[in-house]
Amino acid sequence: MILPQRPRAVVFDLDGTLIDSEALVREAYFAACADFGVTMTDDQFLALVGMHREANDVTLRGYYGVHFPVDGFRQAARGFVGVRAAPLKPGARELMDSLDAMGTPYGLATSSLRHWVDRHLSAHAIEGRFRGIVSREDVASGKPHPEPYLKASAALGSTPSDVLALEDSHAGVASAHAAGCMTIMVPDLLQPNEDIRAKAHVVASLHEVLELLERAS
Repeated sequence: MILPQRPRAVVFDLDGTLIDSEALVREAYFAACADFGVTMTDDQFLALVGMHREANDVTLRGYYGVHFPVDGFRQAARGFVGVRAAPLKPGARELMDSLDAMGTPYGLATSSLRHWVDRHLSAHAIEGRFRGIVSREDVASGKPHPEPYLKASAALGSTPSDVLALEDSHAGVASAHAAGCMTIMVPDLLQPNEDIRAKAHVVASLHEVLELLERAS
């Protein structure tokens, strides 16, 4: 596999792509379910992955009823996580170092809120490395809408077709593809289906992304 061209910029998704947070969030959601007397299957959790909060609120009420207290549920999940920060995904720091050496700017496009973004960038001392950050508060329409990647590309001074998007979720791949970015999926909890494989190259790790970039240099 080769990239169609050398990207002028790279945009990372955060959860499940740059940081290994999906398992932690799953654990927190399952703990909150126990507090609220409901259950959640793995498939139900996976349907939430990569989506923005408002879409997930609709999904949660679909699971548990229109009067389900989603704000209380989220507060319970946040309480379970506490002040913990998820670790970086394998290869993340090496990939950022290589992008710096190549002179290739990079940013973030995430469905998470800015406080979660800032917590993790600070925890790993990488807060000054991103040229542009687009969080859920920065867009009117979250993933799978293309707006997050359109804004991130603009923040990096590149047209989307010159941007490489790195994603782990179906919603994120759909967002990046719709924006016109070159798209790679690095699966975490969600595995690619036929539709996703038509929209993105699929690799096993960020180490493989680095190899592709080096071949495109």
